Amino acid sequence: MDQHTVSELLRKVREVNPLVHNITNVVVTNFTANGLLAMGASPVMAYAPEEVADMVKIASSLVLNIGTLDGPTVESMILAGKSAEKHHVPVIFDPVGAGATCFRTESAQKIINEVKISVIRGNASEIANVVGEKWEIKGVDAGSVKGDVVNLALAAAKRFNCVVVITGKEDIATDGSSTFVIANGHPLMTKVTGAGCLLTSVIGAFAAVTKDYLAASVSALTFYGVAAEKAAEKTGNQGPGSFQSEFLNQLSLVSSKEIAQLGSFKEL
Repeated sequence: MDQHTVSELLRKVREVNPLVHNITNVVVTNFTANGLLAMGASPVMAYAPEEVADMVKIASSLVLNIGTLDGPTVESMILAGKSAEKHHVPVIFDPVGAGATCFRTESAQKIINEVKISVIRGNASEIANVVGEKWEIKGVDAGSVKGDVVNLALAAAKRFNCVVVITGKEDIATDGSSTFVIANGHPLMTKVTGAGCLLTSVIGAFAAVTKDYLAASVSALTFYGVAAEKAAEKTGNQGPGSFQSEFLNQLSLVSSKEIAQLGSFKEL
């Protein structure tokens, strides 16, 4: 794939306006909804076990994020996930903070075991802890990386039979066979709460318009990173508040020409 693939999938998202069903965390709900709207998708946040299965029926993708989890929410996620499998809706899973507590890790593993996942997106520590390796983690943020991230992604993709995305200074996306490294982004993204969570939902928007979930993931990462670079360029040293607002602007404004000029990824 190349930058044209990214642009074409972005065009489809903006044309189709796919409904992305998010069961996400309370910290990032507003930012996630605004980010999806800005890029051209349509967000819905539905959590009640009484309706999640029905909501998935009309959605184009389902995003599960365990950032602020509890028992009932996990059960809602599993109900929604089973409905997604029945109705051929892709599921994108974000195991936020896996490894921080036993409950969080076990909940992540339970969801993966009971739901057909299309894409898992997390940092290296989260993915490692879901796989069963012990990598450092601090709260719900990545600890120091002390391993081969590419091999970790490959192992997770083969074990879970899905696309795995590991985000960091450079991002890795693999289906266990083909692997891409994506170099777009900006350090200010780490100063905005929910940047990673929104990214997971952006992957959901791209996955809603193609069955090639690896292409969807690489495209989402590239588009998202270019938007961050443009936002940082326009806000200079104004700080994370100005960056966050301009980032939403750029999710709406990034063009095919800018993706062609700035998109940076390669296949290993």
